[in-house]
Parts: sequence; structure tokens; C-alpha cells
Amino acid sequence: MKDADAPWLSILVPVYDVQDYLAECIGSVMEQLAQLPDGGAGVEVRVLDDASTDGSRALMDALAARWPGRLTLMHHARNQGLSAARNTMIGAARGEYLWFLDSDDKLLPGALAGLQAAVRRHAPDAVLCDFAVWRERPRLKHRLRGEAHRATFAGPAGGPFHDRAALLAGLLMTGQLHAWSKITRRALWGADLRFPPGRYFEDMATMPLALLRARSHCYLPEPWVAYRQRGSSILATMTLPKALDQSQALGAFAQALRAAEAAGEMPAHADLHFALAHQCARSLTGAARFLERAALPPAEREAAARRLRGDFAAASPLAAQALLRAYARRGWWLRAHRLRRAWSTVSA
Repeated sequence: MKDADAPWLSILVPVYDVQDYLAECIGSVMEQLAQLPDGGAGVEVRVLDDASTDGSRALMDALAARWPGRLTLMHHARNQGLSAARNTMIGAARGEYLWFLDSDDKLLPGALAGLQAAVRRHAPDAVLCDFAVWRERPRLKHRLRGEAHRATFAGPAGGPFHDRAALLAGLLMTGQLHAWSKITRRALWGADLRFPPGRYFEDMATMPLALLRARSHCYLPEPWVAYRQRGSSILATMTLPKALDQSQALGAFAQALRAAEAAGEMPAHADLHFALAHQCARSLTGAARFLERAALPPAEREAAARRLRGDFAAASPLAAQALLRAYARRGWWLRAHRLRRAWSTVSA
């Protein structure tokens, strides 16, 4: 039975050693809540400290005192990582919708009002938004790259739409699989879907699975999140464990998709199969690039290469040669070159 007093939205903010950024993040949320017609009364904001070693926890207490009754503070006794922090908050959240916001990012003006309008009008299972790359010292080259507005979805704007295959294909084609640009119904998560603790590329492993359950979606091509570009990002500091996690991230989704198609829950869709194969190739290319440069013992290198080949074969609906032919039909010569090079690296 639905709780009539439950909030319509839970904003979930995991915290770990972000004392330099947290106040700006939370401030962006509180400012927009105050601008909503109901003053944000229907939104809960949960902030979980994952055993920070800096002053983040004390700052959380100060922010809660600044906005009395608006922040629900949570804590882990020991550091468990981003996935575990999000999972704890999913279990505690009361909102009909969940929005994961990283604590070094912030909401851009109009985000909550835009989301509330879409939810009230359409009540979709998922809402997708765009984002802006946030740099401390933006340069001309960053503006020329279009970092002020990055699209997260390759498909029509607006909605609601009711085509799961189109939703998943549009998601995978951009490769923007992060959790914070997708607002989802809490019901999509159930008790069996959570972020994988202890693994990198947790968003890639999880968000396609969540959206596989979505029966409707809206895409609003507006930058609602400012994503802070930091030098400590996963891709900026690639290691072998990260490369292997990237390689296997889509495996569970590919398996779930095949099961849904086999059960007749959704028809096989050529565009979705290509999009998934394309994203698998991007993961293979990134992992293979690391393997090319890494100084690994021969036995460890061969084991990693074998793993990368196996992960691609398990997740991609198209074999490498078939994907190369698909790239050729589209005139994607650079993509084809990258895939050939990656396949050569893991097959040597």
C-alpha cells in the first residue's frame, strides 16, 4: 500500500573525504528546494558519510544545523565504498523516485523544478537529463568540446515514451551510463538490484539493469547536473583491476537482456544489439589501451588478455568481425580502427 506521506523524491548523496566540495553540493540542492511551490516539503535529502578521514562528517553536522530538519544524516562505521554507500541509502530511502548525486557535483538551476514538472505531468519510470562538465579553470578547448552541455541519450526528447529497447539503445549509444543523470522510480530497484560493492565502473554495471525494468521514460535534454572534473577520476588513473572491472561491467545486463528476449518480454531489437556491442567495444578498447602500456609479467598479461576476450564475447551480441562490418556500413572508420587494434592487443 502506498504511503500517502512518503516524499515524491529522495536525493541520495554519498560522502567520502569531500570537505572542500560538500557545502556547494548541498547548497545547490537546498536553494532549489526553497524555490519549489511547496518549499521542497515533498523531497527528502539523505547524506551518508562513508567513514571520511577529513572534516566531511563535521561539515555534514554543520549543514544539518544550517537547514534544520531538511537533511537526514547517515553514517558507516567503516569505509565501504561508493556502491555500499548508495545501497545503504536505497534501503533507507522513502521517496517514490531516487536521484543519486555525487557529493563533489552540484545541481544546476531549474533541475528540481524541471524534474517535478515531468513527474507530475507524466509519472514516468525514469527521467533522463543532460549535464555540464565543471572545471575549476575552463579553457577555450573545453568550450569547443561542448562541455557546457553534454547529452546523455541518443533518442527523441520529451515523452513519455514506452519503448524499452529504444531507451536502452539510446543510453548505450552515448556511453553516458552514470547514475546521477538518471532519476528512477524506487520500485525499479526492488530487493535484488544494487550497486556492486568493491567494484569500479559500478554505474555501468547497474544503470542498464535498472532501466531494463522501466516501462516508460522521459528525456529532458537540459543540463541539470554540473559534473566536477577531477584528476582522480577512474579513467584518469587506470589500473589492471579497473580495466578488468570495465571489461565485465556489462555482462550481467547482457545476460538479463537475453533472458528478457527469450521469455518474450521484449522483442530482439537490432539497434539495441548494435548499441550494446558498440559499448562493449568501447570498454574493450579502453581496457586494451591500458594493457598496451602496462608493464605486466607475461603470464599476467596473457591472463588479462584472455579475460578481456572472454568478457567481450559474453556480453556483445555481435562478434568482433560482425561489429567491424556494422561499423563499415556506417562509415565509422575510426571506431573500426580502434576495435581492430584492441582485438589485436588482446589476441596477441
